[in-house]
Amino acid sequence: MLNKLIFANLGHRPVRTLLSVLAIAVEVTMILTLVGVSHGTLDQSAQRARGVGADIWFRPPGSSAIGLSSAPMSDKIPALLMQEPHVTFAMGTMVQPLSGFDAMTGLDLDDFQRLNGGFRYLKGGPLVDDNDVIVDEYYAQQKHLHLGDTLNLVNHDWKLVGIFESGKLSRICVKLRILQAMTGNQGRLSQIFVKVDNPNNAQAVVDALRVKYHGYQIYTMEEFTSMLSISNVGMLKSFIGVVIGVAVIVGFIVVFMAMYTAVLERTREIGILKAVGGSSGLILNILFRETLLLALLGSVVGILLTYGTQWLMKHAMSVSLVQETVYDWWPISTGIAVVGALLGAIVPGVKAVKQDVTEALSYE
Repeated sequence: MLNKLIFANLGHRPVRTLLSVLAIAVEVTMILTLVGVSHGTLDQSAQRARGVGADIWFRPPGSSAIGLSSAPMSDKIPALLMQEPHVTFAMGTMVQPLSGFDAMTGLDLDDFQRLNGGFRYLKGGPLVDDNDVIVDEYYAQQKHLHLGDTLNLVNHDWKLVGIFESGKLSRICVKLRILQAMTGNQGRLSQIFVKVDNPNNAQAVVDALRVKYHGYQIYTMEEFTSMLSISNVGMLKSFIGVVIGVAVIVGFIVVFMAMYTAVLERTREIGILKAVGGSSGLILNILFRETLLLALLGSVVGILLTYGTQWLMKHAMSVSLVQETVYDWWPISTGIAVVGALLGAIVPGVKAVKQDVTEALSYE
């Protein structure tokens, strides 16, 4: 009986109910989209790093493990590294940050072929001319690119000659010496990938290199990819915390306005309930159940909307971001929405409980 009353109350003002549900849905979608993009971007970076086929990742002193850099290392270092015990090959690349989250990588395709067998081309082929560029399938799909298209990157026009399977090294690749010359970094590298004779020897080689190359960022590939998580990116973790805080405030305001208005509109009904013996607990029970139902409905709609943001991210937005579906955050975002909504229902609930029966019955 009580549940029927709650559904009837929500159905009595369908526009207000719908707007409340949509506002809570936006709150949930905002959280899940940010978390999904964060996980997707970091997981894709880890996948591309593993796809290189190296055992050790080598970067210059002072560089961030997950940040981009230009080219502060000498291109003589790979040859020196290849003289170390257990090291069979070392390949250097240069990374040039672009707008947003994009970056262009300069590499020697022969070295890359030797390291892991090279790219698997879905369309076109490898770099031939100095102005050639190749991209992965995800970047080509997002930017709606086709073979022969011209890309303006680093204030230079490049010709797209190949589209390769995603998951190796980078999304955008050009010849190493050309990118070095264009950016004034001749003879310089951003990172070096090292192959050893046996993956079991990787940690021992890393330990030896850290002693010899003091200050350099040197990790096994397994260690490096494990660092690509939200918990290890302080700024991203803080940003997610801020978004969650904003989401709770949004949920609080939306439900507060909806329930406060509902209490005012149902003043006479509340008076009747009290007059026939309805307790304060019963009235609070009704309000909090309505609030919980709004929050749950909004959460379900918000989860469904994230599939829409995934589609937009992939097909309608010119950004190289990947949004994953992070199922673990479904109950978390729902909990956040419920908490914000219940907090918003407290003040209207107290107002309803404190209403005088005589004044409520005479309310027009």
